[in-house]
Amino acid sequence: MAAQTLAGDIARDTQDILARLGVAPNRRLDGALEARSPITGEAIGRVDAGGAASTKAAIACADAAFLVWRNVPAPRRGELVRLFGEELRRAKSELAALVTIEAGKIRSEGLGEVQEMIDICDFAVGLSRQLYGLTLATERPGHRMMETWHPLGVAGVITSFNFPVAVWAWNAAIALVCGNSLVWKPSEKTPLTALATETLFERAVARFGSAPDGLSIVVQGGREVGGALVEDPRVRLVSATGSTAMGRAIAPRLAQRFARTIFELGGNNAAVVCPSASLDLAVRAIAFAAMGTAGQRCTTLRRLFVHETVYDDLMARLRAAFTAVSVGDPREDATLVGPLIDEDAYGAMRRALDDARMAGGVVVGGERALADRFPAAFYARPALVAMPEQTAIVKQETFAPILYVMKYRDFDEAMRLQNEVAHGLSSSIFTNDMREAERFLSAEGSDCGIANVNIGPSGAEIGGAFGGEKDSGGGREAGSDSWKAYMRRATNTINYSEELPLAQGVAFDVPQNGT
Repeated sequence: MAAQTLAGDIARDTQDILARLGVAPNRRLDGALEARSPITGEAIGRVDAGGAASTKAAIACADAAFLVWRNVPAPRRGELVRLFGEELRRAKSELAALVTIEAGKIRSEGLGEVQEMIDICDFAVGLSRQLYGLTLATERPGHRMMETWHPLGVAGVITSFNFPVAVWAWNAAIALVCGNSLVWKPSEKTPLTALATETLFERAVARFGSAPDGLSIVVQGGREVGGALVEDPRVRLVSATGSTAMGRAIAPRLAQRFARTIFELGGNNAAVVCPSASLDLAVRAIAFAAMGTAGQRCTTLRRLFVHETVYDDLMARLRAAFTAVSVGDPREDATLVGPLIDEDAYGAMRRALDDARMAGGVVVGGERALADRFPAAFYARPALVAMPEQTAIVKQETFAPILYVMKYRDFDEAMRLQNEVAHGLSSSIFTNDMREAERFLSAEGSDCGIANVNIGPSGAEIGGAFGGEKDSGGGREAGSDSWKAYMRRATNTINYSEELPLAQGVAFDVPQNGT
């Protein structure tokens, strides 16, 4: 009865939050796509879901908006993003609470996700005055060579449940200041956060006053919606976050029409703990990296290689941390680990642990939690698994709080083990030995898109480019020069002389005037 009462409360809380955010009731009550909270497993709302036809209509609207938006000066485009950042600041607590309810993140992580949205807006506003090209040296006298950057077109954004709003913002803020329009397909598991974000963006547009209709459109639904985005030639760029299997399925279809892609796929991330490491620091970093977001981050720490001289000490500390961590309702301040997103995620975790045991692994934790309080939800104790070696299950990404720990003897062995998985998203090393740190960051070290020293494998700061190599997709989002993926480059040569020298000394003199 208590669980049923809480389920009713969470549904009412959700509708109250949506109302405070200004989401109209007719946009969230009667649709065919049902939203469920992983906190209780119960339904919390419904939204309209579309198909291929409605998605194509949205793309047509976004394409028309692009034709107008591309001619708006970039600093003016930045003003819209600035206003959106203001709306996010005002609504931070409500949107974060909705992220917690719909994605199951603890409160501080929900707030952190919205802060990422605010931060990328700030970054993009500055970027709107720095979309620079180069002036290039030319071998021809009386000539100037340069490059210019132009808006690309409609950007399709496909996001996953684990970062239901931040990843869209990484793409949207940059794409908008670059002069593009957007069509966003959010995860079917988190439709309400997308609806709320759309409402906040519409509020910014209204304050801006002169943005074209259809500049950013949300299309809710399943594979049919995603397929329409992938197939439509008007969608010049597709940024897709999800599994490697999803990336393999859509990559050939996008390549067939030469579409631009930004793939942010899986990650089987590792850390190396060296003999000189500060174990106090390492334990704190590993605890969040392995257990935060209930192990449902693409940068979650899943493999840990520990030097044999510090292995026993570190394992004792990790067992204590994994045993003591609080699992529960993510809305409660004491909770550090919330629920898995659904039953399928829990099932995958159980199967992985069974495989690890069969391969000689010793498991601490991993059992289902709070089933009596939340029978329709799926909470699990984080699992610490001592493995004899890096077996097949260790090389496979399981989107759950499982940390496989293995010994290593020398640094070269650690690097080989770190790199011998299919994914290449994120990595870290804990060491106070400068040579080890520099080798880890060198060409012969980590083969990941993110390589950190004395912190976990997180890549959350938006100032850096986020993304990975190999089966992690190769895409880059957020900071650094990731903006170039959202624009097309033109190389320009201007002849301001009366002569016409050809490059490389080529001579091609056509007789003129009959001579």
